[in-house]
Amino acid sequence: MSGRVLVIDGDRSHDVFEVIGIAGGIARVRSALLFEVGEELAVRIEHEGAVTETTVRVRAHVGPADSRITELEMIDDKANK
Repeated sequence: MSGRVLVIDGDRSHDVFEVIGIAGGIARVRSALLFEVGEELAVRIEHEGAVTETTVRVRAHVGPADSRITELEMIDDKANK
């Protein structure tokens, strides 16, 4: 695993993603939940020893139906620095 992406809901966080990889402002994840393309989520990203709270947008769902990967685009500038 290449880190964690937790969905933030008020004062709670939910571990709903299996992280495939994080690079270039895109997190590639799997989830039992299907988020809508264009949906924005507040998240906490734990990657390479750093923790960042940011907003991501669901960019796409790719791959075959039985192993679908969701691409999350980091849209908050501070997450891309």
